[in-house]
Amino acid sequence: MAKKNTEVLQVDLMFRAFCDRTRLRILSLLRDGELCVGDVVDSLQVPQPKVSRHLAHLRKAGLVTVRKEGLWSHYSLAVPETEFHHQLLECAMTCFQEVPEIRSDNARAVKIRKSGGCCGKR
Repeated sequence: MAKKNTEVLQVDLMFRAFCDRTRLRILSLLRDGELCVGDVVDSLQVPQPKVSRHLAHLRKAGLVTVRKEGLWSHYSLAVPETEFHHQLLECAMTCFQEVPEIRSDNARAVKIRKSGGCCGKR
């Protein structure tokens, strides 16, 4: 019974994570690989506290992982642990291609990655 409750809670957290535009934009950015918080901020052009808050929500939902390197936090998409998680990400990634705002975010992220990002500049 406890395992079923945990699975239900995880599904609930994932759906809640997908209910926010900023979190969807972040997930889209991370599909091409790891980014530090500063690069996410620059790509989305939103304040750092907002990005950090949404990254924490995505981490709690099991959708992203964090790797610490000194003062830097680097985020990437979590490897799907269930078929539901895999299908949810696949569906979202397909839909992202149709959203102009997300295409613009990803174009900025490509430039940031090519320049070495904020961590590479320091």
